[in-house]
Amino acid sequence: MRLLPVSGLFAATLLFASDAYPPARFTDPQRLQKLESALPEVDQIFRRFADDKKIPGMAWGVVIDGRLAHVSSAGVRDRAAGATVDANTVFRIASMTKSFTALAILKLRDEGKLSLEDPVSKWIPEFARMELPTRDTAPLRIRQLLSHSAGFPEDNPWGDQQLAASDADLTKWLKLGIPFSTPPDTRYEYSNYAFGLLGRVVTRASGMPYDKYVQREILEKLHMDGSTFEFSSVPASTRAVGYRLQPDGTYLEEAPLPHGAFGSMGGLLTTATDLGKYVAFQLSAWPPRDDAEAGPVRRASVREMNHLWRPANLTVRRADGKIQANASGYGFGLRISSDCRFEQIVGHGGGLPGFGSYMLWLPDYGVGLFAMANLTYAGPAEPINQALDIFLKSGGLQRRELPASPILTQTRDHIVKLWKAWDDSEAKQIAAVNLFLDAPAAQRREEIRKLKEDVGECSAAGPVIAENWLRGQFNMTCQKGNVGVFFTMAPTRPPAVQHLVFRKVAGDGVRLSAPTGAPAGVSCSE
Repeated sequence: MRLLPVSGLFAATLLFASDAYPPARFTDPQRLQKLESALPEVDQIFRRFADDKKIPGMAWGVVIDGRLAHVSSAGVRDRAAGATVDANTVFRIASMTKSFTALAILKLRDEGKLSLEDPVSKWIPEFARMELPTRDTAPLRIRQLLSHSAGFPEDNPWGDQQLAASDADLTKWLKLGIPFSTPPDTRYEYSNYAFGLLGRVVTRASGMPYDKYVQREILEKLHMDGSTFEFSSVPASTRAVGYRLQPDGTYLEEAPLPHGAFGSMGGLLTTATDLGKYVAFQLSAWPPRDDAEAGPVRRASVREMNHLWRPANLTVRRADGKIQANASGYGFGLRISSDCRFEQIVGHGGGLPGFGSYMLWLPDYGVGLFAMANLTYAGPAEPINQALDIFLKSGGLQRRELPASPILTQTRDHIVKLWKAWDDSEAKQIAAVNLFLDAPAAQRREEIRKLKEDVGECSAAGPVIAENWLRGQFNMTCQKGNVGVFFTMAPTRPPAVQHLVFRKVAGDGVRLSAPTGAPAGVSCSE
């Protein structure tokens, strides 16, 4: 895409989209070293968790900037053999499989083979005859299955035992119908059944069995060579044996569940090496940019599945004298949340007899973590969350910063010129139609005059701190203080100033509040 040149103040040569819309980037040259310095303490956290929970074996990894930067392990994959866990040990990751299913659906959508707005009955004809909970219920759609909003009941205890169900079993259940726990498309309700149905949709839309499609179109293209849906195909020399911890402290070996019609909800087996590639692929969708696509699914579609589509709950509590808040929901095959530290946290857990796993990533920070254990429902979300705090303390866990777009920098220069010597005609050149209706030019000129009397001459204007491509702030250093200038551009071509504020601030790093209606960052306070 090119931006056409415009006349007057903003006339310029042709710009590529990447020039007008620069991608966010990391700016601290020591960021990687700071993150790596925290890895020994992160390993201690995982090892302590494995000991406390009496987990036979566990593997974990840290992904930074598109690569598996660190992998480690503890314990054994097979207690009888005494074989230790390593990066190539194969674990079943249970419900973490759901994000692979969502990727398959989105890939088929991108190829024009289905739509997220398709009625489920288009691909599963039994739904055309299924009794819905109310007469005004609209037909269920693929989108609702992906986001746990179809109204099916939460089914974790039941769903765990359906992994090996046959296609004939599923067809029989569908003919009997599905009871609803909530009206469709009104609430979040976790459903393994929904993702079992999505497996059938993938099969019918792609023309090949679900597991074969995911293997060929996703796993192979990500070079996840140690991953499979067939437990029986994993060599005994690399397979993690699943265990249940008995009340008396002994371990019971869990019989492996074979792959079946519900494999799309939780059947995938993988290694730390492979899961690192997968988390890196998910993170590679950020930031939005002009680079060529590397696949196997478009970056925009990956970002789509990482978006919060169905809110679930908000929790607030006080711990260690601090307020802790978390808002969570579901994207497509992924849990999405925000807390007092991070605006977007993406992840998913998995638990089946013999196994527990968790993966999490921070799209704006380029960092992800995962862990897999061979103990029933031993989901390692706790040590992953603790590891994030360690990375924060290192100083290396920082968001990408958005460079100022050319239009913001150009506008700053003209605002500084107006600050030095106000001119009504020049001010009108950069003003959107509302600017001087909201506050007349004479009023704005007087506000600047009074502020200049307070702060004295201003010697320098700092760089624009961009909030987005059309909103930012810069600070001016003056004789008796600093002045912050916050401005927002209107959605016009060329963009013009629709909001402009001058304020005396305490220091160079002070940020002014966004105008009403602008998004605020996530924070918690007493």
